[in-house]
Amino acid sequence: MPAEIFGPDFAFLPSEKILSFEEIERLVKIFVSLGVKKIRITGGEPLLRRDLPTLIERIHRIAGVEDIALTTNGTLLKKYANDLAKAGLSRVSVSLDSLNEERFFEMNGHRGKVKTVLEGIEKAAEAGLQVKINMVVQKGKNEQDIVTMAQFFKDKQHILRFIEYMDVGNSNGWKMDDVVSKKEILEQVQQISPLKPVEPNYKGEVATRFQYEDDQGEIGVISSVTDSFCSSCSRARISAEGKLYTCLFATDGTDLRELLRNGEDDAAIIQCISNVWENRTDRYSDERNEQTMEKRKKSKIEMSHIGG
Repeated sequence: MPAEIFGPDFAFLPSEKILSFEEIERLVKIFVSLGVKKIRITGGEPLLRRDLPTLIERIHRIAGVEDIALTTNGTLLKKYANDLAKAGLSRVSVSLDSLNEERFFEMNGHRGKVKTVLEGIEKAAEAGLQVKINMVVQKGKNEQDIVTMAQFFKDKQHILRFIEYMDVGNSNGWKMDDVVSKKEILEQVQQISPLKPVEPNYKGEVATRFQYEDDQGEIGVISSVTDSFCSSCSRARISAEGKLYTCLFATDGTDLRELLRNGEDDAAIIQCISNVWENRTDRYSDERNEQTMEKRKKSKIEMSHIGG
């Protein structure tokens, strides 16, 4: 999370305002009853949540949950990988924007080391978790690392996903000029080996998949800036304090924690979620280029609050 915002004096949420494991488990059961099959634990940094493997295990036991994934910065992954795998975690996505220590340090808020993240990645793979690496590419910051990252993880046989730099939240000073496009990314990666398109793993997959023509590995590109996928989005997000968001670029959420703690039954919560979902009109990425700069200035929830 941005150090200049989340410094030592930042007032974090008190524990009583954060959903308990029991409340999260109940919400997962409700969403599963509505057709959800995949659960992803994000952050902030989810491995900072005490006893996280216990939560994974509780979710894993819920009938209908077919896949549990985790997004992490990887700094604590070496410590927890085995426990997470035993608890029922299926996959892990690790954020790593550069193999260069100086650029990594600058881009991740002056925390951690590349070596620590790489050790966590290998530990997760050894534990039997499917591993993907997420690299946000930003012009003037790390575009020179595209080929280096691609070659490194091709050799390691881990899937690398390049992510176009997005205007999530209000704190990152986003400008279109800072975006390295999907087209530019693919042109650079093909210096290693020609690429061929691969069919999505499932409807609504956010990454466009490509395989190296020598069949030695795969990459993906998440291109919500230049190649929007709003029309196929099927993701709902719940923040740590229990608000439901229907878009990564949302401004407002629906308070489910209040319903949970006011003693509402499952039917009432299901009705609330259904009303929100059936009436959603989110298409922020589609509209991005149509918006005036004034509209772009509207307050959006930070990614560190609801995850990627």
